[in-house]
Amino acid sequence: MQVDAKPHILEDEIGLKLIAPPDDWMERPDMKFTKRLRASIVARSRFIEDLIIAQSQKGIDQYVILGAGLDTFAQRKSDIAAKLQIYEIDQPDTLAWKQKRLADIGFTKPNNLHFVSVDFEMSSWWKALLKSGFDTNKSAVIACTGVTLYLSKAAIIDTLNQIAKLALGSTLAMAFYLPIELLDEEDKAMQEIADKGARAAGTPFVSFFSPEEILVLANLAGFKEAKTISTKDMEQVYFTDRADGLFPASGEVFLLAKT
Repeated sequence: MQVDAKPHILEDEIGLKLIAPPDDWMERPDMKFTKRLRASIVARSRFIEDLIIAQSQKGIDQYVILGAGLDTFAQRKSDIAAKLQIYEIDQPDTLAWKQKRLADIGFTKPNNLHFVSVDFEMSSWWKALLKSGFDTNKSAVIACTGVTLYLSKAAIIDTLNQIAKLALGSTLAMAFYLPIELLDEEDKAMQEIADKGARAAGTPFVSFFSPEEILVLANLAGFKEAKTISTKDMEQVYFTDRADGLFPASGEVFLLAKT
């Protein structure tokens, strides 16, 4: 919103307030090279937001965010969020920090917003979700972005198997990352840099899948419907007729599946 031309793909100023970076954050060297990655992040966030709004209009009132991070849907779209039971699942330290920052900038936690602390590799997110009041008899939207990169294939399969057992009419939107050989040429160097940085930070990238492999996983899990949505699909929806050169990187692909 501070750099790119209108129309903005996603309007989120609360996230910036949560992070409260130093005033010169836009001068960081990496900001000069991550435009396409930034476009991917706002596109996937907008895609998820459009999905939960559409499903809410159909009567779905449970929304689970696996790896919620600094998601601010509950604060930004309070009119829609008020009709939902929202379950934000993430690492304990992440959620504790987020709750403190929300309080610091003046947001109180509504009763329909549930923070569910869990380590995905070490304990069951499903058990933690149930303890938080999730109703297994009702349909839900499950969103998961920026997570599968860091999970083992076994953990991803377990997650898909569990979600496929949700009530009829539930929808999963899960982002996967393509192996480097499937990226557009202009994105390969940035992927190598990101991979090196992730390893240095102690959070290495673990899992990459082709679109065909993603669909195999979904079908084996037992979803009744499954399709992938590519970066090119996102471009057609959110980036048409832009003159500022803002286009998403090619690395991510969404699995959209229904029970």
